[in-house]
Amino acid sequence: MQEDFVFFPERYLIGEPSDWDLPFDDVNFQTIDGLTLHGWFVPGGRRETILWCHGNAGNISHRLDNMKILHDRIGIGMFIFDYRGYGRSQGQPSEPGTYLDAEAALSYLLSRTDVDQDAIVIFGRSLGGAVAVDLASQHPCRGLILESTFTSLVDLLEMPIDIEDLRSRMAPIKYDSFSKIKRIKVPLLMLHGNRDEVVPF
Repeated sequence: MQEDFVFFPERYLIGEPSDWDLPFDDVNFQTIDGLTLHGWFVPGGRRETILWCHGNAGNISHRLDNMKILHDRIGIGMFIFDYRGYGRSQGQPSEPGTYLDAEAALSYLLSRTDVDQDAIVIFGRSLGGAVAVDLASQHPCRGLILESTFTSLVDLLEMPIDIEDLRSRMAPIKYDSFSKIKRIKVPLLMLHGNRDEVVPF
């Protein structure tokens, strides 16, 4: 299965925000196709709230150190969620599934009375960058932040085989941000380290 080479979910949570002295709401919410997903809402002292789309491995608990830094240094609130098949979220991961999961996470965030609907910043790291681009290309937001992400999954895979064969085999999973990013009409910040050994700079 192609998904086995793209998604590396872990079910076990290695911690929770309270272990890092972070206030949080433990959240379960529904996708449009009937799955229950899990996430954490960490309130902040700023108007903006980050909607966090994480990468392809681990789960939300593996981002706790980053969450602590952002909360303490910037004071921003955030909602981080696990895609289907990750952590305590139901289902099995897939490209269309991750898009539905992000849609559901945004809908949940918009339903909160303590969140300014006009100040949601979508953040995506690595594979989560492709999920964030897809979401921001279809829904208004305050801004988009992309860290260590790629133009498309096909572009990411540099393998010594015939490129047309590669494209045909990769067709089911594309994560084609390049074709979608032209629809982004909000402030965009892109970050990438030139020593990245996973996603080429």
